[in-house]
Amino acid sequence: MMKIGVLALQGAVREHVKSLQAPDCEVVIVKRVEQLNDLDGLVFPGGESTTMRRLVDKYGFFEALKEFSASGKPMFGTCAGLILMAEDISGQDQGHLQVMDMEVERNAFGRQRESFETTLPVLGVAEDIEAVFIRAPLIKNVGERVEILAEYNGEIVAARQDNLLACSFHPELTTDIRFHQYFVQLVRESLESTEQPLAAT
Repeated sequence: MMKIGVLALQGAVREHVKSLQAPDCEVVIVKRVEQLNDLDGLVFPGGESTTMRRLVDKYGFFEALKEFSASGKPMFGTCAGLILMAEDISGQDQGHLQVMDMEVERNAFGRQRESFETTLPVLGVAEDIEAVFIRAPLIKNVGERVEILAEYNGEIVAARQDNLLACSFHPELTTDIRFHQYFVQLVRESLESTEQPLAAT
């Protein structure tokens, strides 16, 4: 049984938990740093990225999250979670966790009243993923190791770098769980690749 955590500092935590359900998956609401030790994957919900970073620091998560990523375990960031993972943020001196090779722009789609829903093709997932954009960021540039998964009006809104997955929108605010199940499969494959074969007798 694999364990996937949802960082519960801010955002639509329970919606993510519901979307991650699978027969071989236990979903954990993460409120303490030591819970990271037992996880096989981790989700960063949306919210407000500056507030989220302040809470990450307040509760001592920063170095632990960097180590979690360095271990190669899969991570999935939506909206503010994407910003938290990015190497660079437009208009700021540096990013937060800086684990994913991309530059993002905060609030690129405007204010709350300019929120919208649409359907997007997401590479490797489906041609009709439901996407909710709320004060959403954009991925402005990506490094060579980053694969672009989805675009909206020519702008990058979802990407993957090895075991790191990020999107500008909120898939958890819809009934469409296919993007989350893509991440669950990513965690499953990561676990399978790290299993050690039995020694020959």
